[in-house]
Amino acid sequence: MVVDQCVPVMTYGSETWSLTMALDGREPKSTVQANSSPDDDATNIGGNRVSAVSLIRVRSPRLRLRARGARAPRPPPTLLASPPHQPRPTSIPHSTRGRSARPSPRLPRSTRRAPAASSTAMFDVFGSVKGLLKLDSVCIDNNVFRLHYKATVIILIAFSLLVTSRQYIGDPIDCIVDEIPYAVMDTYCWIYSTFTIPNRLVGRVGKDFAQPGVASHVDGQDEMKYHKYYQWVCFVLFFQAILFYVPRYLWKTWEGGRVKMLVLDLNCPVVGEDCKTDRKKLLVDYFYTNLHTQNFYAFRFFICEVLNFINVVGQIYFMDFFLDGEFSTYGRDVVRFTEMEPEEREDPMARVFPKVTKCTFHKYGPSGTVQKFDGLCVLPLNIVNEKIYVFLWFWFIILSILSGISLIYRAAVVAGPRVRLYLLRARSRLAPQEQVETVARKLQIGDWFVLYQLGKNIDPLIYKELMGDLATKFEGKGDV
Repeated sequence: MVVDQCVPVMTYGSETWSLTMALDGREPKSTVQANSSPDDDATNIGGNRVSAVSLIRVRSPRLRLRARGARAPRPPPTLLASPPHQPRPTSIPHSTRGRSARPSPRLPRSTRRAPAASSTAMFDVFGSVKGLLKLDSVCIDNNVFRLHYKATVIILIAFSLLVTSRQYIGDPIDCIVDEIPYAVMDTYCWIYSTFTIPNRLVGRVGKDFAQPGVASHVDGQDEMKYHKYYQWVCFVLFFQAILFYVPRYLWKTWEGGRVKMLVLDLNCPVVGEDCKTDRKKLLVDYFYTNLHTQNFYAFRFFICEVLNFINVVGQIYFMDFFLDGEFSTYGRDVVRFTEMEPEEREDPMARVFPKVTKCTFHKYGPSGTVQKFDGLCVLPLNIVNEKIYVFLWFWFIILSILSGISLIYRAAVVAGPRVRLYLLRARSRLAPQEQVETVARKLQIGDWFVLYQLGKNIDPLIYKELMGDLATKFEGKGDV
């Protein structure tokens, strides 16, 4: 709401003062200045010339007093009387007299909205991960395939978020050295990595050495193992999750929603009789028209299954390279470690992910010579890392075995028509065996694969009727 105000304007000495006020929350659109001139109507107050009251129309968020010209003595504390029925102008603090009264500074719009934007992005990430937990309305793959792109991807992303929260929100490293500030030593050792002495892992803590792998050493004689990979664990886990999702992405692209289109809502147990008859007829016509033309569709799925196996085996070798050759036997060594005597066993988790390490800091001394400082560093993050990779070792071994068995099964399906017949019988248990055999004899691998995928999604009773209609169509007994 805009309110017109009648505001007095005053001239004092050689300085011009203009007073504006409004209530609508915007900058003034107009202002009037009173100039000191002999011709002006003025009034002498205390030997000073003060101009007569002028009425102006202003649009301003607040009272403003502005001075122009040379600095003059402080104006009188009281101004001329305000017009009738108007409140007296608000007095201006001494700190703002003689200059514009600016509003308090505010953060830029983009800065104020940054937390909301980052929160939205975070919810988008978690929403994408949550989407993997949902069951698809139409199944276009198998259980082993889902272990790759659902279970494994969720596990890897969860581990990546866990490590990230501890690494970049918590305190990933704490180093102790008397001569160097703690913050400097922590940052230096985190950037340039720490090391352990591998031949000091076996023994009694507190007698043979202070901590496993932490002991005095001689440069050039004792072997030192540097640990740099713990900085990259969160990124590597996320990268692995992406690789596990690649075969799923390829198959969804190649599949193109064919199975979902063919299901035609026949996965509902209650379907109208007329609707069911029409949709079954569409399916029968589809198979009869596209007979022996769907092999490429099936082989693209088989290629994705091969990619799953190559990916999981390749990632085992990749993690072995990432952990300096320690991952291939990591889980087996952990199991053996629990069965050995405490004085004779070497902790593989302390060897791969040590909790206490050493760090060497060099700097110039007062005389200009290089001084060496050895510090002890505690890595609480490795407590999480060692458990993560023990679990991943067993998970990847199990997943690679299941993927290998799945490939053997797939090779038998491709090479053996008899195997396809048995599988089709198992899928359509309610249909007569003679009808199933009639249909199986007419189908090639691509036709069989599409029909088998439909059996996973269509109601068993409707699937039984579909097999009967297909058998009638293939036998040439007329329309169905």
